[in-house]
Amino acid sequence: MKKVWIAFSSVVILSFVALIWVGTEVYQKQPPIPNTVVVKETGQVVFSKEDIQTGQNVWESIGGMEVGSIWGHGSYVAPDWSADWIHKEAVFMLNYWAQKDFNLKYDALNVEQQAAIKARLIKDVKTNTFDENNKSIQISEVRYLAIQNNSKHYADVFSNGFEKYAIPKGVLKDEVKLAQLNSFLFWTSWAASTNRPDKDYTYTSNWPHEPLIDNTITVDSQVWSGFSIILLLLFIGILTYYYLSNHEKGEAVENQNLDPLVKLSFTRSQKAVLKYFLIVSLLIALQVVLGAVTVHYTVEGQSFFGFDLSSFLPYSITRTWHTQLAVFWIAATWLATGLFLAPMISGKEMKYQVFGINFLFVALLIIVLGSMLGEWLGVHQFLDLTTNFFFGHQGYEYMDLGRFWQIFLGIGLILWVVMVGRHIVYAIKRNDDSKHLLIILLISVMAIGMFFFSGLVYGENSSLPVINYWRWWLVHLWVEGFFEVFATVVIAFIFSRMKIISVKTAGKASIASATIFLAGGIVGTLHHLYFSGTPVQAIALGATFSALEVVPLTLMGFEIRENWNLLKINPWIQKYKWPIFFFMGVSFWNLVGAGVFGFLINPPIALYYIQGLNTTAVHAHTALFGVYGLLGMGFIIICLRFYSDRAWNHSYLKKSFWYLNIGLVAMVVLSLLPIGIIQAYTSITKGYSFARDAELLYSPTLQVLKWMRIVGDVIFSIGIYYFCLFTVKETLYCFKKK
Repeated sequence: MKKVWIAFSSVVILSFVALIWVGTEVYQKQPPIPNTVVVKETGQVVFSKEDIQTGQNVWESIGGMEVGSIWGHGSYVAPDWSADWIHKEAVFMLNYWAQKDFNLKYDALNVEQQAAIKARLIKDVKTNTFDENNKSIQISEVRYLAIQNNSKHYADVFSNGFEKYAIPKGVLKDEVKLAQLNSFLFWTSWAASTNRPDKDYTYTSNWPHEPLIDNTITVDSQVWSGFSIILLLLFIGILTYYYLSNHEKGEAVENQNLDPLVKLSFTRSQKAVLKYFLIVSLLIALQVVLGAVTVHYTVEGQSFFGFDLSSFLPYSITRTWHTQLAVFWIAATWLATGLFLAPMISGKEMKYQVFGINFLFVALLIIVLGSMLGEWLGVHQFLDLTTNFFFGHQGYEYMDLGRFWQIFLGIGLILWVVMVGRHIVYAIKRNDDSKHLLIILLISVMAIGMFFFSGLVYGENSSLPVINYWRWWLVHLWVEGFFEVFATVVIAFIFSRMKIISVKTAGKASIASATIFLAGGIVGTLHHLYFSGTPVQAIALGATFSALEVVPLTLMGFEIRENWNLLKINPWIQKYKWPIFFFMGVSFWNLVGAGVFGFLINPPIALYYIQGLNTTAVHAHTALFGVYGLLGMGFIIICLRFYSDRAWNHSYLKKSFWYLNIGLVAMVVLSLLPIGIIQAYTSITKGYSFARDAELLYSPTLQVLKWMRIVGDVIFSIGIYYFCLFTVKETLYCFKKK
């Protein structure tokens, strides 16, 4: 075991050294926010630093990433504002010069005339005019006219609404805020169209693809994409060989004729956990309803089957709540599982455990309801910008809730770590065969508590590259990293208690799995940051290590087979059939959703063209629900199975499992993936802004594909209904037990 622990420690330490090093580069080489933006010919001040920073806060307050996207991060209905700004600005400037020089529009010019004017445009927008001495940016008078034209357009969009962007009327009424928002949008487009000092690519590594200004994929992105694919194939081969050579060498266990857990005694604290499952069921149902409303906005921009819903619940709110509730209920399920298993781990009921469980339950309700109300108030502009930051809408996908609610949740996680951790420590002190399994479990529990606080590092006026860096520490590392390790160890612990595998084998396998997951997962965080104003090191390391993230997922096919074989060992294991089926579903979607669809958008050469398109939604749905959602459901079922003393009628769970998985497949195959492929083709051939344009998104073909999603959504919703119905009925039964 010593070698296994050395490998684990080395991977974690070296990976964080690399991740933190890139972080220091992000701080030092991020696009500068100028003190002033001035017109070169006249010296007129167009924007100030305060305008840009306040404009970012205004953008956050209206929903931020839930209203279109910036640098490819955000929602899909409205445009990517930075890409859209660049394209509109370029078209204006080209037409201005064409009219001035030839009295024609740009498209009417011959090839030579177009080439001459395009070269003038590229020199104008790509030349870096940031002055390090006075911290100012100089722009040409023509570009200033283009900025004025764009500002007028976006002020109209956000004040009068735009149905095809699902933006209702009156999102912003204050003319000062509208002007500040435009200054922020300009800055994001400037960083994406202006070359870094002494480089031939922009601050966003030439993202977005915009042929008018020769924003094309960089050599670095192409080279590191190829290298990542080579590494992927190499390490899949190595790991598969290792797996096939060693996976049968675990310590043998005695074949059990009876369920080893049949005489398991239950504690007051475990019964106290049951109410979490009721709330989780309600949150799941609400999340699905909000998902249906959110997706309907993509076909009927302001309404829900004719009803003007956007006046009360605009798209930015329904999408915020839909994604946030997913995180809430999945995290709540996993945390409740930890609390439920804690007495099983230690073999005793710790003091004040019931009080702590009840306190966390109340805190969870307050955080969920309070953050949702705050987000609604923030988006409707009832809060000033600073109050919005703390109590309203932070504007960043998956961590939209205000800073106060984040801190409150962080305090709750510390309490959870203490409550679960003390049971694990007590069990470790027994120094038996389960020691190594429990140590890695304790590490994952502590990491879940610690890494949530990475989302608190940035401040109200931090720059976008810095915020994105720490945001992905939370979204990727916290969820995909250490929650993944926690889930792996919990399943290993459960199977060891069922005596399906030995505790020694479970411990060694868990540490090895954690090492493999984190070897790619920690530095792989950077694959979210290729084009976010970050230096080229993010592309090099992100591409390399995000490819390694996929490697362990290729073995999920073997895991599906082994879980299936578990059901054949003894008749009593049939009692746990549906928890095992849900774990099998997790393995399948880990391979397909996180693996195949994840790698679809991992290499820089792919993400350059398809970031923020429906291809991202394919990965998000199949990985977030297919992996983490099904896993959370499996945890609920197995906890109820431990607690319940009656035979189950499996019809509800059978229907739930198959409806959920078939619905998810239909959702992807009939709608999300075809739309994503059409958008990707458009992005490659015409430019990124066209792939996000309303003209394409509301074309007859895409409208049909959007409506086709209703097939998968209905099937999926039936699965949710049966799961929630079963969970509520069985939980209420367990409540009645003494």
